[in-house]
Amino acid sequence: MVTVIDGQDAILGRLASIVAERIMNGEEVIVVNAEKVVVTGTKEVVFAKYKHRLELGEVKRRKGPFYPRRADLLFKRTVKGMIPRYTTTGREAYRNLRAHVGIPEEYSQAEKEKPEFAMRKISGKYTTLGAVSKYLGSNIR
Repeated sequence: MVTVIDGQDAILGRLASIVAERIMNGEEVIVVNAEKVVVTGTKEVVFAKYKHRLELGEVKRRKGPFYPRRADLLFKRTVKGMIPRYTTTGREAYRNLRAHVGIPEEYSQAEKEKPEFAMRKISGKYTTLGAVSKYLGSNIR
């Protein structure tokens, strides 16, 4: 069974936990509008956190950890941290996850789900994964 989830205005951690639970149960999940997923916190703190993670890996010496810059890959990396990726079941579950920037043509007519738990009202400051991706220097915006 394939589920298409619209990530627009969803809180990152809440949406990622829902997706992680579903892919661990064997469901195939496709997340569209990954660049519009909301990261709570002040913009400066969020940008500093992601910039620090990006600078941990030494790209010139081919040593990790390699951290993504694109919004869809940032979302996948968040889900990856919520599953047991070193086990066979975790690796197989991670293959059931797809994330896209925007809405691809093949999913434009599909029925999109918006999980209520991830759509809570945001009372504080926030930014989006698209803004974080742009700050990190991604080519896809």
